[in-house]
Amino acid sequence: MAIELANHIYRDGEGVPVVLMNAYPVDHRMWDVCAKALADFADLEDVPPFPIWAPDMAGSGESPVPSEADSGPRMANGAYSEALDRLADAYVDLIKAAGYEQAIWVGLSMGGYVAMDIQRRHPETVAGLALCDTMAASDGVGGEGRLTMANAAEQTNSVEPVMHFARPAEGDSTVKRTPEFIETMTAWIEEQNPAGLAWRQRMTYGRPDMSDVPATISVPTVVVSGEQDPSSNPSVLKPLAEKIADAEFVDIPDCGHFSAVEHPDTVARALLSLVKRVQQH
Repeated sequence: MAIELANHIYRDGEGVPVVLMNAYPVDHRMWDVCAKALADFADLEDVPPFPIWAPDMAGSGESPVPSEADSGPRMANGAYSEALDRLADAYVDLIKAAGYEQAIWVGLSMGGYVAMDIQRRHPETVAGLALCDTMAASDGVGGEGRLTMANAAEQTNSVEPVMHFARPAEGDSTVKRTPEFIETMTAWIEEQNPAGLAWRQRMTYGRPDMSDVPATISVPTVVVSGEQDPSSNPSVLKPLAEKIADAEFVDIPDCGHFSAVEHPDTVARALLSLVKRVQQH
């Protein structure tokens, strides 16, 4: 057995698929508006239709929580040391099962860790990369909060331990403070499986350090950063983009961590520019 992913196809088309990988603690729906904008902008610019997919990351949305056997070894603190690698393999298996050899891999936050791990393990499958509000370094000591959150979600069998993602904090972007954003994020989080929320944090804590990966990327890449993102703002992501041979850097003013939800049109335009670069590559 391997990790199972429920795929959602926004659009079919020719050429390599754009595969959108979601952030924590939500599922593929965070891409709904951005994916539609990407398709619409492509149509406006007479770019022939290309496939746009958004699988639910393992343990989110309709994708089941991986079994212990599929997750691999556990560290003493409960984190999974191989789960990110196995998850990256599952995304690659998904495109290959559909007859594709490559994809444009787009990851936001936790989805970006998957994108970078696909580059590390399966660089031959990478036609282009979009790294949005993410990082290459592992958590180090600061990651203990992930395990606390995972334990709390399991022990209470509730989503309450991650509900702060839907609540605005000091210095948050204008969008994050709107009732619409709060309501949407709350609804998405309420529909998650607490065991899946825990699994994703244990998987992320155990991930390898990927600080060396950006320098190995030679395909067209875009790096997107919300200027008010507490963890992956331009001070973190501009230096990352500078290590990549063919990277465009897009910083978005008045934007927090969920750039594709907060400013879907801006992210969609960056992705369309990436698609066109890949097609000319």
